Amino acid sequence: MNNMTQHNTNKIVSSWRRRELGFLILYALSFYFFIIRRSLHLSRDYYVKLYGLRSGWIFPPRLNDLSDAQWRNFRGNLPILTTVFLIYALVANTLRSVFLLRAKGMSIVWLILSFTYLFYLHQACIIFIISIASLNFLLVKVFARTKFFLYLLWTFNLFFLLSNRVFEGYSFSAIGLRWSYLDNFRGTFRWHICFNFVVLRMISFGYDYHWAHDLSHFDQKKHSQRCQVCKSGRTCYQLLQERGVQDDKFTFTLYLCYLVYAPLYLAGPIVSFNAFASQLDVPQNNYKLRDLAWYGLRWIFCFFLMEVMTHLFRYNALAISGLWKQLSPLDVFIIGYGVLNFMWLKFLLIWRYFRYWSLIYGIDSPENMPKCINNCYDLEGFWKSWHASYNKWIVRYMYIPLGGSKRKVFNVWIVFTFVAIWHDLEWKLLCWAWLTCLFFVPEMIVKSAVSKFKADSAVTEFVFRELSAIAGAITITCLMVANLVGYVIGPSSINSLASRFLNKQGLPVLGGMFVTFYVGTKLMLHIRDAERKRQ
Repeated sequence: MNNMTQHNTNKIVSSWRRRELGFLILYALSFYFFIIRRSLHLSRDYYVKLYGLRSGWIFPPRLNDLSDAQWRNFRGNLPILTTVFLIYALVANTLRSVFLLRAKGMSIVWLILSFTYLFYLHQACIIFIISIASLNFLLVKVFARTKFFLYLLWTFNLFFLLSNRVFEGYSFSAIGLRWSYLDNFRGTFRWHICFNFVVLRMISFGYDYHWAHDLSHFDQKKHSQRCQVCKSGRTCYQLLQERGVQDDKFTFTLYLCYLVYAPLYLAGPIVSFNAFASQLDVPQNNYKLRDLAWYGLRWIFCFFLMEVMTHLFRYNALAISGLWKQLSPLDVFIIGYGVLNFMWLKFLLIWRYFRYWSLIYGIDSPENMPKCINNCYDLEGFWKSWHASYNKWIVRYMYIPLGGSKRKVFNVWIVFTFVAIWHDLEWKLLCWAWLTCLFFVPEMIVKSAVSKFKADSAVTEFVFRELSAIAGAITITCLMVANLVGYVIGPSSINSLASRFLNKQGLPVLGGMFVTFYVGTKLMLHIRDAERKRQ
C-alpha cells in the first residue's frame, strides 16, 4: 500500500514539474523578448550621448560599442596574435615531431619563442621579469625544505605584486643614470600588469617543489576509478596536478619556460607547474584534431555573437558614461544585467582564445568559463565557473593550506582580499571583495544547515526547492550588486544605485527582479535534475 501511495505521489510530482517547466520556459522567453526590445530602444535613443562607439560592419551600418579598453585591444590585435601563434604552432610542433623532443628540449624551444613574444610586448623591461623570477627560483631552491618556506614564498611574491603596482613597473633611471636610456624601450604593453599572472606561477612552482619532497596523500588508483575522464582513457587536470613530477623537471630552464609560456602569458588560463611540466614532456591527449576543430568553430560562433551584441546593445557604453544615473530603475536593471553578460562573453572569448592555442601546442589548461553566467544561482557555483582556473589555483595554494572547509567562514575574507589586490590596487575592488564575503557568509551557513536536511517526503522536497529558489534569487541580486560596484560603477555610486531602487518607482522593479531571478533559479534546478539523470 505504501509503495502504491509513493508511486502515485511521484506521478503527481512528475506531472507538476513538467507543467512548471513549461511555465518557466514561457516566462524566460517573455523576459528575454522584453529585455532585447527595451535594450534596442535604449541603444538607439541615447547613442549620441555615449563615447567609445566606433564604426561597425554589420549591415545596415551601425556603430559598434568598443568602449571597453580590454575588449577593444584584444579585438584589434586578433590578426597579429593569430599570425604569431600560427607560426609558433608550425615551429614548435614540427621541432617536437622531427627531433622527438621531451620536456627539456621543448622548454628551450618555448623559451626562445616566448622571449621573442615578450620582447615585442615589453622590450627592455624583460630585465625586471627575469630578475624577479630568478630571485624567486633561488629562494625556492634554497629554502624549500625549511619550516618557514611558505611564509617566505608568500612574503616575497606579495611584496613584488604590490611594489610593481606602486612604482608602476619601476624606471631604469632609478637604478642609475647610465641605465636611463632604457626607459625609451618599454615596449607596447605594461609588463607589471602581465606580471600578476607570473606571480601566481611563481607561487605554484614554489609549492609544487616544496610538496614534491613530502609524502603524497593523493591516491591515483582510487581517483582513476572514480574520475569519468580518466575512465575514458584520457588524463584529467587533477591527475596531472596532484601526481607531481620528478626532481629533474624543477630546472631553471623549465621554470622560466613555465613563467613566460607565450599562449597563456597575457591572460591565462592558469595552469599549475606540475600539470604544465607533465604536458611539456608528454603532450595532452584529451583533444584530438576533430575536437580542436569543433572548439575553434564554437569560438568563432561566440565571437560573432559578441559582435552582434556590441553592435545592437551598447550596455558597456551606457554604464561607463554615467548615463544610467538619469534613467528609470527598470533601465538601470537592464543595463546592469546586460553589462554582466557582456563581461562574461568578453572573458570567455579572451580566455578560450589563448587556451585554444595552448591546446594546439599540447598543453591543456582548465576551461575558465565552463558554465554560462545565466546558469549560476549560488556564489560558490558562480566562482567555480567564473575564472575557474584561478579558482582551482586559489583552492590548491590558498584555501586548503589555510585550513579548507574547517575555517571556511574566516578563509573567504583572506581569499577574496587577495583576489582584489591581485587584480589591482583599487578601493572599488576591495569593496567588491568584502561585499562578496558579506554575501558569502550567510550562504555558507545555510548550506551547512541544508546538508544535514533530508527530504523524506514530497512536501519537504517541495519546501526545500522553494527555499532554494528564494535563496538563489537573493544570491543573484547580490552578485549583480557586488560585480557592478567592483567593475563598473565603483563604491562612490552605491548610494546613487540604492536611491534608484528604494523609492516608489524602484520598489516594483526590485520586486520584478526578485520574481525573475526566482523563476530563473527554478529553471536552473530543472537543468540540474536533467544533468543528474544523464549521469
